[in-house]
Amino acid sequence: MLKIRKILYPTDFSRCSKQALAHALFLARQHRAEFQMFHASVLHADDPNDPERDFPEADEILAKLFEIADAKMTALVAEQERRSLSIREFRVRCVSPGQAILDHAKEEDIDVIVMGTRGWRTGPFLGSVAEHVVRHAECPVLTLRETEEPRRLEKLEQILVPIDFSKHSREALCFGRELAATYGSHLQLVHVIEEPDWPKVYSGSEIWAVPETQHGWREESAKAMHELIAETPGSTVDFGTYVLDGRASNQIAEFAEKHSTDLIVIPTHGLTGFERLILGSTTERVVRLAKSPVFTVRSFGKSLLPGALAA
Repeated sequence: MLKIRKILYPTDFSRCSKQALAHALFLARQHRAEFQMFHASVLHADDPNDPERDFPEADEILAKLFEIADAKMTALVAEQERRSLSIREFRVRCVSPGQAILDHAKEEDIDVIVMGTRGWRTGPFLGSVAEHVVRHAECPVLTLRETEEPRRLEKLEQILVPIDFSKHSREALCFGRELAATYGSHLQLVHVIEEPDWPKVYSGSEIWAVPETQHGWREESAKAMHELIAETPGSTVDFGTYVLDGRASNQIAEFAEKHSTDLIVIPTHGLTGFERLILGSTTERVVRLAKSPVFTVRSFGKSLLPGALAA
């Protein structure tokens, strides 16, 4: 079973952040983990790189920000059942919410961070705060897109793990199958055969594999996924293999929506990533595109797997 002892839920009280709360609490209750609520009040007068933003009554403004945060955090906690759930609240003053979250996670030895992809008035779909946390957190990060009608999370029936046969996808598979064992989930192993992005000068050439060859690749990929899960240590779980054609990020996101995937487990690195790259482009696009929650497993960070599986 995964070793999840502390869960960090950063919130700016936005709609997206509130939707992430249900998932954070679900994980905390399932793993009997300590639940930490975290809010960072941003006061730009502290920014040495922006001297023009000078608040003559900065302390008074900060006090008001904390007062608002206190009231909202108290309301959130009051809405939740405290039964068998340890809740701690943290409020900090900072210039960078993303860095404040990372510093707190490191100081508190957090196992999982759960947060929305929008917040802190970042504007773009994948806010700079969430992106910064996903890129640099030493622990796994669960990110959630804002949806029109959030689904109440009661169980995880379908867990998707993209497979590119790299050592990093093997690590994500170990993580995914332990989650599947914990929640009694069906594991969806998905491999995408990507068509090369050839230069336009080749557009008239018949250089992409003929259908017969692609069919052989699909058969070999499905066979390789069965072999991979057979040789990968971990709990025995129900699983299916799926081979798709197209751009990996798009196909993963579309498959997850079509097949009612409850969670996508994906590593920060893949087959094409260098050892020290922070976030693979496919992972980043999946976080941006997928309507399902995305559990990003850092390949060079903290492992929640039991010792025998983490080795």
